[in-house]
Amino acid sequence: KYITPDITLRYLDGEYIIILNDITAPRLNINRFYRELMSKSDDPNIIEFLTDKLNSAMWVIKSIEQRRMTIYNVVESILKFQKDFFERGEKALKPLTLKDVADDIGVHESTVSRATNGKYIQTPRGLFELKYFFTSGVTSGKGDVSATSIKAMVRDLIEKEDPKKPLSDQKISNILKGKSISISRRTVAKYRDEMDIPSS
Repeated sequence: KYITPDITLRYLDGEYIIILNDITAPRLNINRFYRELMSKSDDPNIIEFLTDKLNSAMWVIKSIEQRRMTIYNVVESILKFQKDFFERGEKALKPLTLKDVADDIGVHESTVSRATNGKYIQTPRGLFELKYFFTSGVTSGKGDVSATSIKAMVRDLIEKEDPKKPLSDQKISNILKGKSISISRRTVAKYRDEMDIPSS
């Protein structure tokens, strides 16, 4: 199975361009036959019936367009909060909540949740589910650091370790504390487990 991204993010002439993929959304319009029937008919019952159906159809079309704009605004907000990620990779991913984005674009948190659910974005750094950008974090001496960013640091430390003297979870915890990132040995063990990296 292939994932068709709902949104494409391109980097052109020094700026990011958001492109919504309309293939994933239905394109709706009003059948001309019914419009003409409404204008030609003299029967008030037919006119009332067709007007009611036309208004319902217009409401559906307007709702779909509003949904497209919500998705666009959410992606624009994610781009604003996570610009460092797009420029420097997962180590630069910042903690971000649905509430942060909701407050930024002036909608309810549940609207952001529905807009991002099951949606994918193609970026210069690869294909990501929009949920990927919402991550918890810890406060460090250098500001807030996302869990994804810390996992990337743990992975880097393990990849660079001496195979004859592998780093223990406590040693990794101490190294990160030296970088002003305070996480416990148990958290390091949990992150190892989540990344399918065996213990030392």
